[in-house]
Amino acid sequence: MRIAIDGPVASGKTTVGRLLAARLGYRFLDTGLMYRAATWAAIVRDVAPDDAAGLARLAAEVSVEPDARCPSSTRLLVGGEDLTAHLRDPAVDRHVSAVSAVAGVREVLVAEQQRIAARAPTVMVGRDIGTVVLPDAEVKAYLIASVESRALRRYLEEPPGPADRLARILDELRRRDRLDSTRAVSPLRPAADAAIIDTDDLDLDQVVDAVAALAGEKAPFGPGSR
Repeated sequence: MRIAIDGPVASGKTTVGRLLAARLGYRFLDTGLMYRAATWAAIVRDVAPDDAAGLARLAAEVSVEPDARCPSSTRLLVGGEDLTAHLRDPAVDRHVSAVSAVAGVREVLVAEQQRIAARAPTVMVGRDIGTVVLPDAEVKAYLIASVESRALRRYLEEPPGPADRLARILDELRRRDRLDSTRAVSPLRPAADAAIIDTDDLDLDQVVDAVAALAGEKAPFGPGSR
């Protein structure tokens, strides 16, 4: 079985997906980390944002490996170099939407994501899983929450900072939402057959339960279920 979980930035999809995968014994993949790995590599190798061919070549070097220290996590490598520790760098936050919008980058990474999902039962999270990566996934969920709720979640996750940090996070999420929803290639939107789950008034366990219930309607739980 393939479970697709989409939603805007800071909607909780990664945490929900990881917990759900652990519950079901499925593989977990946060596709956003693949785009972040390509973005960090572009920054350190000085590949220009408008160099579509160069960015696509970098994307072709991205690989995903299980983290031996934590089965529910993965390591992201570019050209064999482990970049996992750099994926949440502020510079990556600023540039990842632009890199993700490059058609050649998406073509390369989507193909790899599809290969990963074909190998084993998978919970996959991102922006276009249900619409582009796994359009025939057995389960599709799209998580929504107000931008204010998402900003507060991100604020509470991060270490203390300047007094205006919450306002800055809110502005950044609005910018990311605008870029993600208006890009020409794979814009952020729910699949027509996705279940929309509003998480504003739900705690984490309730959201996981809601997606698990969708999966339960399709097939028995358990490792190896398809």
